[in-house]
Amino acid sequence: MAESYLEVALPVPLRRTFTYAVPPELEPVPVPGCRVLVPFRSRVLVGLVLDRMATARETGKLRAVTDTLDAEPALLPPLLALGRWIASYYLAPVGEVFRAMLPPEVELRRRRQFTVTAEGQRYRAELAALSHRSDAQAAELALLERLGGDARTLPERGLRRRVGSQAVAERLLRRGYLAVQDVAERRRLRTQKILAWNDAVAPAGATEERVHRALAVTYGPLPLPQLVERAGVSRAVVARLERQGRLRSWPEPLAVEEDPRETDFAVPASELNAEQRRCFEQVRTWLAAGEFAVGLLHGVTGSGKTEVYLRAVAEALARGRSALLLVPEIALTLRVGRLCRATFGDAVAVLHSALPESERARQWWRVRRGEARVVVGTRSAVFAPLESLGLIIVDEEHEAAYKQEETPRYHGRDTAVMRGKLEGAVVLLGSATPALESYQHARSGKYRLLRMATRVENRPLAAVEVVDLRGEFQRTHRADPLSEPLRRAIQEQLEAGTQVLLLLNRRGYARFLLCRSCGAAVQCRNCSIALTYHKQRDRLLCHYCGWAERVVRQCPTCGSEYIYFVGEGAEQIEERLRILFPRARIARLDRDTVRSRRAYQRVLGAFAAGETDILVGTQMLAKGHDFQRVTLVGVISADIALGLPDFRAAERTFQLLTQVAGRAGRGQLPGRVLVQTYYPEHYAIQFAARQDYEGYFEKESHFRRLLHYPPFTALANVLVRDRRLEQALRYARWLSEFFHAQSAPDLKVLGPATAPLARLRREYRYQFLLKSPRRTRLGAVLTAALAFCAQRQIPESTVLVDVDPQSLL
Repeated sequence: MAESYLEVALPVPLRRTFTYAVPPELEPVPVPGCRVLVPFRSRVLVGLVLDRMATARETGKLRAVTDTLDAEPALLPPLLALGRWIASYYLAPVGEVFRAMLPPEVELRRRRQFTVTAEGQRYRAELAALSHRSDAQAAELALLERLGGDARTLPERGLRRRVGSQAVAERLLRRGYLAVQDVAERRRLRTQKILAWNDAVAPAGATEERVHRALAVTYGPLPLPQLVERAGVSRAVVARLERQGRLRSWPEPLAVEEDPRETDFAVPASELNAEQRRCFEQVRTWLAAGEFAVGLLHGVTGSGKTEVYLRAVAEALARGRSALLLVPEIALTLRVGRLCRATFGDAVAVLHSALPESERARQWWRVRRGEARVVVGTRSAVFAPLESLGLIIVDEEHEAAYKQEETPRYHGRDTAVMRGKLEGAVVLLGSATPALESYQHARSGKYRLLRMATRVENRPLAAVEVVDLRGEFQRTHRADPLSEPLRRAIQEQLEAGTQVLLLLNRRGYARFLLCRSCGAAVQCRNCSIALTYHKQRDRLLCHYCGWAERVVRQCPTCGSEYIYFVGEGAEQIEERLRILFPRARIARLDRDTVRSRRAYQRVLGAFAAGETDILVGTQMLAKGHDFQRVTLVGVISADIALGLPDFRAAERTFQLLTQVAGRAGRGQLPGRVLVQTYYPEHYAIQFAARQDYEGYFEKESHFRRLLHYPPFTALANVLVRDRRLEQALRYARWLSEFFHAQSAPDLKVLGPATAPLARLRREYRYQFLLKSPRRTRLGAVLTAALAFCAQRQIPESTVLVDVDPQSLL
């Protein structure tokens, strides 16, 4: 057999691939798209084969592939091409891109294995020669003797069990007396026994009749625990019947049982109205053509976009193609997943990061084997291994949640468009408040615009009223988060027996703690941000790094006891509502109250069933929910996002207010929205109150064009970070010299400047903003900048490049 080599992408923060030799005995022979086990330094990593070569691209002695994990490619050619595009466009390490695309490695078990080095052998002899040893030396000698005896290596688990202290091994490792190596082993697949009745024999007696009825009449083959429960027999009886040949059995992979709320659900019957039918017919025409097309479905809240999505998915399936439906939040996969499962049955798979790794891997491989032809998921589901992909739907395409904030920093919406281009699929973007980039593409003809301007059944949009909190303060001389008009409106809805949604996009009880003597706020130890007070946990928390500490009684700066709680969060609003409306049933929906899928279902299920009168929460309330009895939506503070140092602040405010206003009046009863603000003149609030997207787009576009921001300019954010301030400053100065040498009329460089969050997770941060009307020019400069960093030996993890950033914080 001729010698061959593989180009392999490894999950390491390096912008390159690696070459490995293929040993003659390796079976099966890996092909592009397969996962392989390869040695890398002292570790064993799972890599992805990108190419197979007859000659090596690297010189010197090459290491060989250890094992092949896949008999058939995990990723097919279109996904391999998509991964290479992401690595090129977003300047991300290619191995980390493909790690994000692959399923969890549930078939592998990893462990560390320790070995004594030559220096360790000499140190062991020195310890053995000592007549008196300290406790630390005695522990070190015990470990070295254990490793130096019959067994030359010891797994980490055995080390903990036999020596009792891993700290001893870590100390010896730092001093060079031990060497450590990662070992990857195949994990035995967890299985369950499935039992079925042997049709060649007839049941005899009451016990066998119950077992026969369960397996052959009512349920069919069952796992052992379910058979014991449903037939009312013991495990001993089942074992006896199996020995007698009356039952057949076989192993199957252990699967997660479906939540009954995911399956016991029927989609309400509905007929398309004229606008829905026109949009669906257009999508059907694109699907019939079998070519790449991008459509922007701009429909007001409550216009029935979901029904168009479902009809489009059904049309794609009828044409023998598969479909992918993306939503911005994990919470929305519950509702959309239920709708799709009720419509398309077992052909649906749900993929998102909150699933257990075993379940995520199971769903991923169902899709890869073709058992699931419809995928519902969040941002990462854009990589679902669907074959013959015909339709990609991106719901709420404007949401910033589609942008990955960790490497690789891809945008799910734009990646979906590129995947559609590679697969020849139709891409349908949907939103009531499209991103300016998407709407500009539609107006320029790059995307095709579909409009749905009215709600289903011609229901009116909710009436929006702006409450000027400045006037409230002048009248009452106090700052109350619940204004008098809002309190009165809530009381009216409670008396009418309808429901209320209240939005405050801030978690916790108080925004921060302030010393009234010296003016200092209690800061996070790791970040340049004030800690938020959470009353229920009685802790001060950082929402960026997770740091927590007890509530201080004295100012850490001056020692004063005059500590003041500033601002309000959703927790405080809930408490105040319970005081004002003691007979109302009140619940809160935010990340503090719902930390699991079941908790989320419980809160929303109670509200949908009418068991809750008032639901208060963060932006989780604003997206995709359809509550028929909500007649009042209150926005506690519309100004929270407006003060952020980000060019998208007004756009986010407009989108959030318009989306949350769309939760009111979706049933037969009319809706009302009250928006509280200290800045009622701001154009984002004014256009949101009128629910006038076209007017807002023209106004915001004017500012963006003048200031050279997207969608009229390509933008990149380059962040320099380091735990040592002097190093961060030095690297930023070097990059500044490079960037300003590149300055030209077609490239504008802003910075370096201290980032809005100057310190985050113990790292000091400085940023550059690069703007260019030519995207190719911007990409070339960024690529050259990374090469410059490598030349100056700036660590790759120090310089973070964010192409098309959604946030500048």
